[in-house]
Amino acid sequence: MGIYSIFERIGGLPLEQHVFQILEAVNQNANLNQKKLSEICGISIGKVNYLMNDLMAENYIYNEKKGRNVSYFLTQKGMEFLESGIEAFHFKKVNIHQEPMTEIKQAVILAAGQRKDFGKPAGLMPVDDILLIKRTVDILQENGIGHIVIVTGYEKEAFQEVPELSHLRFVHNPKYKWTGSMASLAIAKDLITEDFLLIEDDILIEERAIRELLAYPQRDTVLIANESGSGDEAFVEFRNGYLFKISKDIHQFNHVDGEMIGVSKLSYEVFSKMVEEYKENNRNPYMNYEYMLLDVSRSYNIGYLKMHNLIWGEIDSLNHYETITKKTYPILKRKEAEFREIQIKSILMEALNLEYEDIQEIQPFGGMTNKNFKVLVKDKEYVLRIPGNGTEQMINRKEEKVNSSIASHLGIDTELIYFNEVTGVKIAELIPNAETLNGKTAKRQDYMQLTTAILRKLHTSDLTMANEFNVFEKIDEYEQLMKEANGRPYPHYDEVRAEVMLLKDIYQGMNIALKPCHNDLVPENLVKSGPDKVYLIDWEYAGMNDPMWDLAAHSLECEFSPEDEELFLSLYLQTDHIPLEIQQRVLMNKIFQDFLWSIWTIIKEAKGDDFGTYGIDRFNRARKNLNHDIMKEMAYEYKK
Repeated sequence: MGIYSIFERIGGLPLEQHVFQILEAVNQNANLNQKKLSEICGISIGKVNYLMNDLMAENYIYNEKKGRNVSYFLTQKGMEFLESGIEAFHFKKVNIHQEPMTEIKQAVILAAGQRKDFGKPAGLMPVDDILLIKRTVDILQENGIGHIVIVTGYEKEAFQEVPELSHLRFVHNPKYKWTGSMASLAIAKDLITEDFLLIEDDILIEERAIRELLAYPQRDTVLIANESGSGDEAFVEFRNGYLFKISKDIHQFNHVDGEMIGVSKLSYEVFSKMVEEYKENNRNPYMNYEYMLLDVSRSYNIGYLKMHNLIWGEIDSLNHYETITKKTYPILKRKEAEFREIQIKSILMEALNLEYEDIQEIQPFGGMTNKNFKVLVKDKEYVLRIPGNGTEQMINRKEEKVNSSIASHLGIDTELIYFNEVTGVKIAELIPNAETLNGKTAKRQDYMQLTTAILRKLHTSDLTMANEFNVFEKIDEYEQLMKEANGRPYPHYDEVRAEVMLLKDIYQGMNIALKPCHNDLVPENLVKSGPDKVYLIDWEYAGMNDPMWDLAAHSLECEFSPEDEELFLSLYLQTDHIPLEIQQRVLMNKIFQDFLWSIWTIIKEAKGDDFGTYGIDRFNRARKNLNHDIMKEMAYEYKK
């Protein structure tokens, strides 16, 4: 029948306007009932009813029922029809989104621009003790963005000389000399699958700007600040809360609302419109993405976030670089340090019911996965643990809280002062006269005696932890996280996995009794206090497991020689004779651990951490141990 036959059937042009009003109202709010639509559009409920029925029959809208509630949505056909009528009927722009904002996990950094002043991409210029682009990447990863794409052009080889960036995705614009930033952005299309942040590589900006932009509810948002007076400003004007004009020519404006600073949040839908418009209609290869975004904003709502007193700058020239390094960055660094201190003090004040003045000192305190701080409060020292990026998916904090309490109760860890099972923030007493073990000191026989004694106390306690640490379930879980983080498995991964799963069948047939275990026995988790006391700390991975897991872990992490391991096992077992089954279980657990923690490393590095060769070294050691004589003999006996 077609939509215009609806107008003919029910009476002329005014009703065509009512149709657009209904479509716009549905586009803006899917949860309007017909009574509310009648009020908004100024027409009778009866007319709304038959218009809605005809619009559904012609596939311009559809509905979804949840109990007594009915929600209406525009189909693609309805969306296109609404778009076509916007200018004709002078309605507002289309709200392209009918779903709420989701967590941003992707970012694109545009780094293709030519900077002859530097002889390298601007993002690779050092600012104080860090490369500008590395600082940006660190901020993104700290805020949960693990999928980062860098678009290169000028001197692309220079990025290969920065190992800290090797885990990121790169795509090259070979025509960077003859194209603008929109061409570079379009090249990244196949690597972008959802909403993302778009950042230029020559931007220095406060971390809070990224954090607040991510939290801002508008899915398409350009970040603006007050005019900088740099002489190269991209001025912006907004009307009715949305983008209206962008230009470097101030004479084109009735009023200036601010200046674009090279950081935006884009929905996948708007990004797709930009790329589509660029590829189909653009004849100017020098087009920059800001102006393509402006073109798209003629039909779609593009919002903005203006931040006042924002410290930022861009590096377009040597003069800019000198200003950034000598003036802007020192101010920014002081401001961010003050902000971090306030954050940490706020956590302590809330957790321990303190006054601001009660907190005397805060010092970084190491940690591979988390951020740890030694804090002095009312002349007493504590350790504050703030979980690292991405750990919320890998650690069950409720289980950790129970297991940490068990360790404190046994006296093998210090007293647990505070534990937030939602955030993972933990505060514990600082170990007095602390001496953290390392791979070398852990090989001393007197230290081995302390370590094996604390492990026997844990393993024979007959206490039940909150969970079972099942390495095979963990492998499945981590593989899923690896996939979600776009991590890249190591070469021969499938081959090694198949061998590990064969070993699983042998291992599970041994009917091993599970005991409370630590499961992360790196030497740094053993802290000596005085001549005859050692504490076992950090219970994130604890759970019921084969006790040989802990022995295997300590042997691996301390790089015990065969002689070291023999001594260690004999001290633990309190006998010089080490049964074959114990040797088998230790070796099998070594293989399981190396395989599991290699996947853990892939996940962490996909989220922005850098562990050097740690992951691939563990993976290769697992491959090697799979060919150990003990494993070959076990496989032979199993197949018989």
